[in-house]
Amino acid sequence: MIKDILARGRPSVSFEVFPPRADAPFGPVREAVSQLARQKPSFMSVTYGASGNAQANTAAIAGFVQQCGVPALAHLTCVSATRAGIENEVSTLRAAGVENILCLRGDLPKDATAVSGDFAHAVDLVRALAGSGFCLGGACYPECHPECSHIEEDIAHLREKVEAGLDFVTTQMFFDNNIFYRYLSKLRDRGVTVPVIAGIMPVTNGRQIARICRISGTYLPSRFKAIVDRYGERPPAMLDAGIAYATEQIVDLFANGINAVHIYTMNKPEVAGRIMENLRGILDGDDR
Repeated sequence: MIKDILARGRPSVSFEVFPPRADAPFGPVREAVSQLARQKPSFMSVTYGASGNAQANTAAIAGFVQQCGVPALAHLTCVSATRAGIENEVSTLRAAGVENILCLRGDLPKDATAVSGDFAHAVDLVRALAGSGFCLGGACYPECHPECSHIEEDIAHLREKVEAGLDFVTTQMFFDNNIFYRYLSKLRDRGVTVPVIAGIMPVTNGRQIARICRISGTYLPSRFKAIVDRYGERPPAMLDAGIAYATEQIVDLFANGINAVHIYTMNKPEVAGRIMENLRGILDGDDR
């Protein structure tokens, strides 16, 4: 289980992948997962699909991750879900050999003004799964959840989820490590003591930036903006620069005692592979 991996206190790197849309072929994603698994990440998470587009495929890809010899973390969202529906999905994950679930509310359906179903918030899903035998993770936001008015309120909600049964949390992407360090200090001061996995997004395409900022409101430090301004229109250069920037972030995190890093791979094995090669001297000798 992921909580056992984190308890070792050694530098670890995990990957996120997303399943194919319901109407898309499995082959390309399976091949990407196979290549990513060869990098021997500590675990691989499988997303639930934006607005549920790939829900049906999450368990199948998570099961394939397990077959590749890597522990799988299956995302599970509860917005608009019924208890019977969640129980059915959890049974499917258990049958696939998955032992880890990331508990999320999920995005509200388009044009929805209120949450329907049996779960209003992620904490309701955590409470429903506590004691189920799964290792439970959750999401956290170093720069505050977009729907939350203040970071203190957001941390209070996170603490509620942890007290309900979370074993660890993973952050949204950030591009300034100092933001993460300040956030982690606040969490510890407010009694959130579970492991916090740092989420890193290698930006290898200049067009990603606008979408990232629109969705998450993530702060972009001036040195990162300079990289995008200089190389964003030159794909090979931006690829190299994005990999270098993500590697530098991870090295700094490890050097400052943050042992768990999660890479949002965007299903790009070549990017994850180059980052892992850059980290090989740091990770060699550690059981990831």
